[in-house]
Order: sequence, then structure tokens, then C-alpha cells
Amino acid sequence: MKVTLERNHLLKSLGHVHRIVERRNTYPILANVLMSATPDGLDMRATDLDIEVTETVPAMTGTPGTTTVPAHTLYEIVRKLSDGAEVLLETDGNDQMQISSGRSRFHLQCLNPDGFPDLKSGTFTHSFSIPPQTLKDLIERTQFAISNEETRYYLNGIFMHTIDGGDGIAMRAVATDGHRLARVETEAPSGSSGMPGIIVPRKTVTEVLKLLDGVEGEVGVELSDTKIRFTLGGVVLLSKLIEGSFPDYERVTPRNNEKRLLVDRDSLSRAVDRVSTIASERGGKAVKLSLSSGQLELSVTNPDHGTANEELAVEFSEDAFEIGFNARYLLEIISQIRTESVEFRFNDAGSPTLVKEDGETQALFVLMPMRV
Repeated sequence: MKVTLERNHLLKSLGHVHRIVERRNTYPILANVLMSATPDGLDMRATDLDIEVTETVPAMTGTPGTTTVPAHTLYEIVRKLSDGAEVLLETDGNDQMQISSGRSRFHLQCLNPDGFPDLKSGTFTHSFSIPPQTLKDLIERTQFAISNEETRYYLNGIFMHTIDGGDGIAMRAVATDGHRLARVETEAPSGSSGMPGIIVPRKTVTEVLKLLDGVEGEVGVELSDTKIRFTLGGVVLLSKLIEGSFPDYERVTPRNNEKRLLVDRDSLSRAVDRVSTIASERGGKAVKLSLSSGQLELSVTNPDHGTANEELAVEFSEDAFEIGFNARYLLEIISQIRTESVEFRFNDAGSPTLVKEDGETQALFVLMPMRV
């Protein structure tokens, strides 16, 4: 194999594929990137057995061939080469690859490509295209609520499905960790109607989010009951889906919360951030909201450090009411609100609270209260 290509093109593509490779691997071949020189360019593929990323880099191929080299080491070498430099990749047999650029020479050990795993895609039952910004919104506004609990593996991703909302078919993305829930929807892309409800793993949505930066044109999505494939420009990401049933999130979404609070988003965010400065991790970073007519008082009590209080003028006309929340969870939800005001709907101090944008219905969030 002998191929010449521009350093920046190689670095960009290696940046896409090497992130999939885990630093520690039981199988040495999984630490490598598969590189195939063809007349069309240099094909690169990396996998962790759950996700596979493939990309083709423009290159001048002298001798076609295929090999595998350590992904992270190659990325670091190319990253440190001069900007705009020409890079020559050459193998003699399957034992070593020589990387040459200017006066720099490196030799990396290769592993036989025959042992490189192939994440078979199978047959996809649904395919559609979605604008990059729409997909980015669905992921960004729900990703923070993905659970980290390995025992409840079915919560370790974003649940995506379509629903008939009365005004047409909508696509929903939902994530929850049991403490908070995020639900965002958009008009369903053509071809997605009737798609199976799927749970896209955390690592997959994280990588897709990174790959969306700078993507021009629509993102292709293909899926089956067990796998999903994204085509983002020249990058193809294939991933296994999480097997299992996502819980009935509609059951925990409040429907009869009558107490309504409307407050300026930025003022609330800054106030919560300030008073939570003294909140203790031992106390769950709890902040208490005390509501009365036209006024909200935020307070934190830390036996080791003291207290903090701040008042805000709000729209609230119900009876006086107190409720507590984890400050970090509250701030994360507020950060997803895109209207100037944020609306809270309460029932009582022990029931889930509904949070949404003022006048908007595409996104809603549920936050469980804390005892304070």
C-alpha cells in the first residue's frame, strides 16, 4: 500500500474515526484503524463493536492495499505534522507502516486486516433524511437527561419514535434518569412514519452531535429494530441500538399541575447559580423555591457554610407554596429553554413539576422535587 494525501484532510478524518476507539481494549485489533487505499482515495474505518465509523479521504493512490495501524498513535503523529504538509503512507507487507512528511519519518506496527471486525448492517426497514439543525436540537435538548446507571441500561440513551399528534405525524426524542425527563419533538421527516421506537446509545448520540458540526445538506438516517446508520456528509456512522423497552414516559408526565409560575429565564438562571454556590453536595445541592403572590424567593441552607437568599419578581397568583429542587438539574433544564420566560407547572411539593417554554409546546421537561 502506498498513498499520498494532504495532512489537514487526513487529520480531520482521523479525528472523526479515532474517537470511536477505546483507549483500553481486550482485543488489540480494536485499538487500530482499518485503512484501505483504493483508486478513489483512502477508506478508513474504526469500531468498538457497538459503533462503526467509516470515512473516505481524498488521496493519490500509488499502490492499493489494506492494513490496520494504532488509531490514537497515528492521530497524534498527524496532528503534530506541519499544517498543509503532504503525508506519505506506505507499507511493506503487513508488518509496518511508514509515515513520511518533510523530514519526519515514523514507523508503526500493523496488524493483519483479516482480523478486523465488520459490524454487519443487516436490512434497514426505514430510511429518511433530516436537517442537521433539527437532529442537533433533538439530541442537544435531551442528552443531558440520559441516565448513567448501568443497571437500568434501557435509560442509557435517547428514545426516538413517531406519534400522531393530531396536527400530523411528529418525531419525538425522550431521555430520563428518573430524576428529570426531557421530551422534544419536531415534524416527522418523510419516510419516518411507523418507524419502530428505538433507544440510541449515549456514545452514539455524542458522536453524532460532534459529526454534525459543519455538515452541509441533509443527514441520512436508516434504521432497523437493532441498528441505526447515519450518513453525515462523507462520514457514515453505524451503531447498535439498546435492546429493551423504554418506560412509559407519558405516565410520569404531569397533566393536572394547576399552579403556574412564569419567570424570566436569565434572571432565574443567574439567581439559582448564585444561591447554589454554598449548597452542599451532601445535601444534594438542594435549593428551595418559596412562592407567594408575584414573588419567588430562592434559598439555600448549608449547616457548614451558612445561608443564601434571593428574591425575584414573577407571575404567580396561587396560594403560598414551597418546593425544593436539585440546583444542577434545575439549571440544566433552564439552559434548554429558548423563550425569554420559562413556565413552571406545580401540583404539590412532592409531585413532579412540569417545565416548558412560554407559549411553546415542542419541548417540555419534568423535574422531580427534593425535600428541603
